[in-house]
Amino acid sequence: MGQPHTDVPRPPVPDPTGVPRPPAPLPRPGARRARRRALLPLLLTAGLVVPLAGAARPDIPAPAPAVLTRLTPAALPSAYEANRADAAEAARMAAAHGDTHRAGAERALAAPTRRLLSFDGRGPGLATEVLGDLVHADRVAVLVPGSDTSLDTYARFHRAAASLYADLGHRAPAGARVAVVAWLGYRTPATIGTAVATPDRADRAAPRLRALVRRLRALTPARTRVALLCHSYGSVVCARAATGLDVDDIALVGSPGTGADTVAGLHTPARVWAARGSDDWVAYVPHVRADLLFTTVGFGTDPVSRAFGARVFDAAGADHSGYFRPGSAALANLARITLGRGPEVSRG
Repeated sequence: MGQPHTDVPRPPVPDPTGVPRPPAPLPRPGARRARRRALLPLLLTAGLVVPLAGAARPDIPAPAPAVLTRLTPAALPSAYEANRADAAEAARMAAAHGDTHRAGAERALAAPTRRLLSFDGRGPGLATEVLGDLVHADRVAVLVPGSDTSLDTYARFHRAAASLYADLGHRAPAGARVAVVAWLGYRTPATIGTAVATPDRADRAAPRLRALVRRLRALTPARTRVALLCHSYGSVVCARAATGLDVDDIALVGSPGTGADTVAGLHTPARVWAARGSDDWVAYVPHVRADLLFTTVGFGTDPVSRAFGARVFDAAGADHSGYFRPGSAALANLARITLGRGPEVSRG
């Protein structure tokens, strides 16, 4: 979506009688916002009452996830190996099923260099991948993805995690160890669909995210700082999981809202950050919340607004997919947040 247009006076429109009509009055900004707020429930109602036509994609066969005993630092290499074996078997099954794209994605995850904390190739697929030495890490960033993230699109998510890991390695002080956890731990909604406008998927994902953080705390030293970096719909997941969560920082990027009116409504002791790039289409999402047809639609207050109260940082010209782009202001600031360098974060 391009830059917002600028209203300019329109010339008089000739009347068939020959008498010029006066220019049509320009709508007031407040009236335009009110119309957008009124339009959202109508669109969502149509989406809920009149489902989109089209057949669902058939499930791709895959083995059940590996059954692992309680994870400890000593058992971590065995867990990585078991999950890689699962990914390799899922790749073989997907290839036999004729889905070469899924087979390629899973084959990449099965490579000896990949560290899979968990893997499930069934349906859209789930995976939790570790970049770096988790057991000895001083700083850990957990990436929580937004809509349209699955095993089929995992390569894109992995690139974001790898970009952050490289930037952290560049900025970390000598001797410090960093790790990134790419958490595709829930079934993300589609960008075009009604689920992306409700908290239902986030409500189901939040207990899984809490369980992951507890697992990370058991695997890492007591001194380790953990930051949640939450993109798009992933920010709704982080907000639902935030209450009492043992993390140091929560960063919301490209967020449509969290469902909370203010940072205080998240009930977290963590520092809460927010950013939105100037080319991110999510700026045009109405920040409303309403009860509709047995669910809630919309996520309320804009996280980068003063009313919300987050620490707003600079994301420059990032578009919705550009927050982890190498060399970007957004990526640099996310790395500084992860490293606990709050004073160095450039403000938005």
